[in-house]
Amino acid sequence: MKRVTVAYPNSDNAEFEMDYYVNKHVPLVRERLSPMGLKEIVIEQGLSGMEPNSAPPFVVIGSLTFEDQESMQSALATHAEELIADIANFSNIQPQTLISNLFDTVEA
Repeated sequence: MKRVTVAYPNSDNAEFEMDYYVNKHVPLVRERLSPMGLKEIVIEQGLSGMEPNSAPPFVVIGSLTFEDQESMQSALATHAEELIADIANFSNIQPQTLISNLFDTVEA
């Protein structure tokens, strides 16, 4: 499994419209990428850093899971321009992106 993680770093001037993100952007991502191999979307909203009541290092982190790298690359090549352009509708943050390989999870 392959994952694309899009992280929105926090800052003093960070603006993020969660309602638009959850109700418009994520459904757009799902609509465009599911037919091209998207298996799962996971959204995390930052609450704090390690210290209690500290600001979270990231406002939001969104993760997109694909079965393989080929379907991920094809989906992103086809729709990245549209999806990136939509960011201006919900945030002024320049996101950071990570492409990763998923390993089996281990229960605690």
